[in-house]
Amino acid sequence: MSRLESMRRRLSAQIDGINWAARKIANLEGDVLEMGLGNGRTYDHLRQELPDRRIWVIDRMLKCHPSCVPPAKDFLEGEAEAMLTRLASKGRKMALAHYDFGYGIKEKDVEEGIRLSPLIAALMQPGGLILSQQPLVGFEQVCGPDTIAPDRYLFYRAV
Repeated sequence: MSRLESMRRRLSAQIDGINWAARKIANLEGDVLEMGLGNGRTYDHLRQELPDRRIWVIDRMLKCHPSCVPPAKDFLEGEAEAMLTRLASKGRKMALAHYDFGYGIKEKDVEEGIRLSPLIAALMQPGGLILSQQPLVGFEQVCGPDTIAPDRYLFYRAV
C-alpha cells in the first residue's frame, strides 16, 4: 500500500471513529482531549461533531492551520507528560480522547503510547473512549465501527 493510500485509510478511520465515538459518549459527562494537534484537521472535526463539549488540546508547539487554532485557554503547549499531569491537576475528566502523538518511527511511537497510558487513564471518565493509532495499555480494547480495519485504528474504553 502506498503512503498516499495509507493516509486516505487513516483519514477515513479518523472521521468514522470520531463520528462513532461521539454517538457512544452522548450521555457521558466530560470533556474531550486531542493529543497531538498537528495541522488541526482532527481537532476541527471534533469541534464539528461535539460542539457542546470543551476540547482540550495538547501539542509541543502550535503550528496548525489558522482556521484550527484552539482557544488559548484550551491549548496546552509542551511535552505530553507535563501537559497531561497539568490537566489532571485541574481535576478535568474526559469522555473522549484522541491519541495522535507520534514521531513517525513505529518503535518510538509505541513506547511513547505505553509510557503515557497511565497519565491518560488518570484523566478519563469511567466508560470514556480513547481512539488511538498506537497501542495503549490499561484500558479495555473495544471494537470500533465496522468501516475501520482492526489494525488501522485502536479503540479503548476507560475502566
